Amino acid sequence: MKPVDFDEAETYEPDEGWQRRSLAGSDRFSFEWFEKPPGHSSPMHHHENEQVCLCLEGELTVTNEDGESVVLEKYDSVWLGPDEPHKVENTGDELAAGLDVFAPGRSFDFWTDREE
Repeated sequence: MKPVDFDEAETYEPDEGWQRRSLAGSDRFSFEWFEKPPGHSSPMHHHENEQVCLCLEGELTVTNEDGESVVLEKYDSVWLGPDEPHKVENTGDELAAGLDVFAPGRSFDFWTDREE
């Protein structure tokens, strides 16, 4: 067993107000809690990992490279396939929070070692 205390979890802030926190996981899957301020969007990106994005608070819009989008409200989720280009945006008026699940697991190196 390997517990991770939320307040002591590894954190990463890619942009001001966009915070990510690495929760319990392994090389087979990982969990990242995140919050985004209103109007914030991640860049369009892709990764080898399958991803499930679960909205915990607020409103998140997930858009793929083809322009298809889905609006997630509290407890709604979406699955993204490996290497599927996408972005996640807080399209609401309040702070949004969510949980990303990745398989296989990953670290924050995805963002820190990324070339624009």
